[in-house]
Amino acid sequence: MTSDAATATSTPRTTPQPEGTEPGQEAPALGLGASLPPADTRAKTEGTFPYAADLWAEGLLWAALLRSPHPHARILSIDTSGAVGMPGVRAVVTHEDIPGDGAYGRRVVDRPVFASDLVRHHGEAIAAVAADHPDTARLAAAAITVEYEVLEPVTDPEKAFAAEPLHPDGNLIRHIPLRYGDPDTVGEVIVEGLYRIGRQDPAPIGAEAGLAVPRPDGGVELYTASTDPHTDRDLAAACFGLDPERVKVVVTGVPGATGDREDPGFQIPLGLLALRTGCPVKLAATREESFLGHAHRHPTLLRYRHHADAEGRLVKVEAQILLDAGAYADSSSESLAAAVAFACGPYVVPHAFIEGWAVRTNNPPSGHVRGEGAMQVCAAYEGQMDKLAAKLGIDPVELRLRNALSTGDILPTSQTVTCPAPVAELLRELREFPLPTLPKDAPEDDWLLPGGLEGAGEPGAVRRGVGYALGMVHMLGAEGTDEVSTATVRVHDGVATVICAAVETGQGFTTLARQIVQETLGVEEVHVAAVDTDQPPAGPATHGRHTWVSGGAVERAAKMVRTQLLQPLAHKFGMSTELLQIADGKITSYDGVLSTTVTEAMDGKELWATAQCRPHPTEPLDDSGQGDAFVGLAFCAVRAVVDVDIELGSVRVVEMAVAQDVGRVLNPSQLATRIEAGVTQGIGAALTENLRTARGVIRHPDLTGYALPTSLDAPDIRIVKLIEERDVVAPFGAKAASAVPVVTSPAAVASAVRAATGRPVNRLPIRPQAAVAVPKA
Repeated sequence: MTSDAATATSTPRTTPQPEGTEPGQEAPALGLGASLPPADTRAKTEGTFPYAADLWAEGLLWAALLRSPHPHARILSIDTSGAVGMPGVRAVVTHEDIPGDGAYGRRVVDRPVFASDLVRHHGEAIAAVAADHPDTARLAAAAITVEYEVLEPVTDPEKAFAAEPLHPDGNLIRHIPLRYGDPDTVGEVIVEGLYRIGRQDPAPIGAEAGLAVPRPDGGVELYTASTDPHTDRDLAAACFGLDPERVKVVVTGVPGATGDREDPGFQIPLGLLALRTGCPVKLAATREESFLGHAHRHPTLLRYRHHADAEGRLVKVEAQILLDAGAYADSSSESLAAAVAFACGPYVVPHAFIEGWAVRTNNPPSGHVRGEGAMQVCAAYEGQMDKLAAKLGIDPVELRLRNALSTGDILPTSQTVTCPAPVAELLRELREFPLPTLPKDAPEDDWLLPGGLEGAGEPGAVRRGVGYALGMVHMLGAEGTDEVSTATVRVHDGVATVICAAVETGQGFTTLARQIVQETLGVEEVHVAAVDTDQPPAGPATHGRHTWVSGGAVERAAKMVRTQLLQPLAHKFGMSTELLQIADGKITSYDGVLSTTVTEAMDGKELWATAQCRPHPTEPLDDSGQGDAFVGLAFCAVRAVVDVDIELGSVRVVEMAVAQDVGRVLNPSQLATRIEAGVTQGIGAALTENLRTARGVIRHPDLTGYALPTSLDAPDIRIVKLIEERDVVAPFGAKAASAVPVVTSPAAVASAVRAATGRPVNRLPIRPQAAVAVPKA
């Protein structure tokens, strides 16, 4: 999927108005609330951005991986002699060359670097080769002979429960039985539904690539677009049999990420080859290798039963949620927790009984993709709300308003919603926002038939549908994750430097860090240092972490420097530092007695401070799915308008209107871009993106067989309302921005297609046959 910064900018939008400014009033040029452009914009447009695929080193060798053509097979023998004997080949490594058990995993250590006895998914790595030319490396990898005993793959997650264990840890990764309220409660009206969510690929722009360079001390340096460098370093060091201090991960320019950008399965073989040869080794994966190697969104099967009273108020929700984790655990436990906890959506539900499972299969591995767990259940519970509205004859928006969650309500996990939860207000804003004009009210050349102007559709077969959806996500890690980040701020000669291992993945952290320092210290020129593992850890770039935790650390460090700067002046004039303010590069006192510039106050000194930010702790869900598992929540409402050719089943999204709970707008332009990106990714999940498999084998692992939405597919995206109710426990009061529109948009599109066709639409992405209207008798 495209990065936040790469979303098409041609779609109309309502630019957020910074807090503290009136409509028409000029926004600040610097600091929080300003639309400060990303620092890497020029480098990316001029082609000087340091992508890993462009790196070079003296004496460079090239790597290639041999991957399994089978989803499930027993390895009888591996013969590398054909590769070793080829001219130009410098090394071949297999599982026999890895110290210890040779397994890795960011959450659960269960995935081998190279398969040894069993192959558990199509594309699993078997061996790696280093050669003096990329073509030689690929030919050598193909020359390795592997004798397989092909086994029957388990590709149906429902059959994984009774199947023979696919892994020593078994097929069941996690089971969460959520119990809340009275199981005997029954509503006056009951609706049921079965929903299926497909396998979405994060499809990161730019090649997944890396460079490993051996060090004189016997260690190795890995140059890669990692989104969690310290974890990657520790995983790699364990596989190399080295102390973590002898492995260094240097983060190169990240083209964009909506999940774990670089799978360790690419990085670890590089390091092994560099250590074996004593030479730098580079790997630039093809798109096919990316599809085969990295994790995807969990395909999910969901069964729902909603109970309501005659007025449409929810009484009880029952659900079964089955996540297909693929061959290895990865983040499946965390994804399942989100799916189960948010299975009822942002609605008040007095009784809930949810069964959730994550199981291993021989399908491609699943893992972290933006909005994991929450997106799948949103599509299902919003489908249920549409069914309930239709059965009761109630307007779908009114039904949602009657059940909307608000601050002080209790989730089915028994956690009280203490953060702002303006769910009803978001939905009302969308309801009042004008709908786009109908095609019949505009010139024919101003609108497109589904399938395009040259498509086979006829205007008479096109029906317009309007659908609504509400979504929610959690911020930061969950269930007791120790969230912490460290940052250092240095100021010298009028220039500030921020040192923080928070990786810029397109979410805008480097821009935010500059704005924080500008606002706190009045220093205009702020640089953010490149990230490597010599710096203290900042954690992964997920769930809005770096806005909250790393941004909070930068703010605390900057405030400490501010105190160092102001204390001498305050002492000199006999006042406290709280009576001094910094704005536009000037320091002034409340009474106007003191007025000087920041540069003059610095007087050539170098000031610096290091600080940490650690949010309040959470706890794991217990055996009944109960517990305060989340630090904070963010909410979104989306209205989708679609045109559907009810004869062909083709769908065109006309407009997506968004109202979102953001806490505080820190960078209006950047926030709007992130929302647009999230909506566009959600449209892909709704209509086109499905990494299809046949008996566990990925079909068409390329961008011709896997259809990403392009700028031509992006509709008008209208940002109707950004509600700024600050979360008092969050630094700056801001909330995560890009995940919640990803979660909500697919459900809104499905709702709109239901409205246009009268079909149930219970599968994502929506297939053409599901959008063909049934002829009336």
